[in-house]
This record gives sequence, C-alpha cells and structure tokens, in this order.
Amino acid sequence: MLLTTGQAAEALGCAITTFRRLIRAELVPGLSRRGVRVMIPLESVQALAAREAAPLHRLPVREIAVLRVDAAKAVQGSDRDWIGFSAALPPEDLRKALRGWWRCDPVSVAAGGVLPVTLSGYVVAVLTGLETWEKDDRGRHAFLGARLAGHVTDLAAPTTHLAPGPAADRALAELLLGTRLPSDSGGAIAYRSTTR
Repeated sequence: MLLTTGQAAEALGCAITTFRRLIRAELVPGLSRRGVRVMIPLESVQALAAREAAPLHRLPVREIAVLRVDAAKAVQGSDRDWIGFSAALPPEDLRKALRGWWRCDPVSVAAGGVLPVTLSGYVVAVLTGLETWEKDDRGRHAFLGARLAGHVTDLAAPTTHLAPGPAADRALAELLLGTRLPSDSGGAIAYRSTTR
C-alpha cells in the first residue's frame, strides 16, 4: 500500500513540509510517483512512526545542544559546497555541511560532548570533537575540527554508517542515530535537558 505525502505526514503527526524535508534529504526508501504525487510505502511510514525517542538519559551530561537542519542545498562558500543534510553526500562533504556557522553558546555546545543533528525531528548525524571553535564577524560560531561520528542513509530501516575514529564517538553515534529527538528553538541550535 502506498500513501501520499499528506497521508504520510498525518500518520506521523507532522506537517507536510516537515515530511517533505525527509524526502528531499533522500532518507525515505521506496518512493514512487503517480503523476506529480510522490507516493511512500506504508511500511516506511510505519517504521518512521515506530522510531524510539533518543535515550538522552544515558549521556553523562545534564544538557546537550541539538543542531536542527534542513535538506542539503548548494552554497557559494569558501569552506564548503553544501549546507544541511543529504544521505547522498559523501562523509567529508557532510561534515563540512554540518559544522557551522550558527548563533549559539559555543561553551555549552562543547560541554555536551556530542551534537546530534536532526532533520524533521530524527537524528540523522552525530558530530563530536567540539572542543574548539571559531567566531565570525556576524557573531556565528563554527566547530571546524568537528568529527562526523556517523550518519543515516535510510531512516526507515534505519541504515547507519559509523566513521572510523574513537570508540567513544562510535558509541555515541550508535546510541543516537535514527532516533526521534524533537526540539524547539528559534534558530539552528536548540538545547535539551538529558534528564527525564
């Protein structure tokens, strides 16, 4: 059985535009078209609905920052070609697309030790190595040494890819990737308590 984007969004309890971000980021498998309509397999929608909440209580800190992104789009920048998330981006391009520039409290971001990256409320990537940052003339910060600990290429399964690197980074990525992590913020960075 196939659902329209509107039916899929209703089943997930989100806006159509929120669900379409997942499609644009190439995170939902098995899509087909009927004229101009994108059709989604019911099994994929059910899998997304069944995603567990991120187990933040297992993190050894009281608060973490959460990076909320959109589907990747090309940019004209000297340090990166993309901003945002796409399952189709190679890991190094993805790392550059996610590492900054945002308005944030860099000390708080670094203190959390991990930066889950969410798209439409799902953790699609995990950044670590946040100990150093730079500030630009607009008051935005970038964590140029951030490491991409892992990312998702299929959110319905979910299919995750862990980067080679420290075991602690891989453990954080395994813990968080593919989970639900809703957050509210007026900007790209939100802050979430890890206590229940």
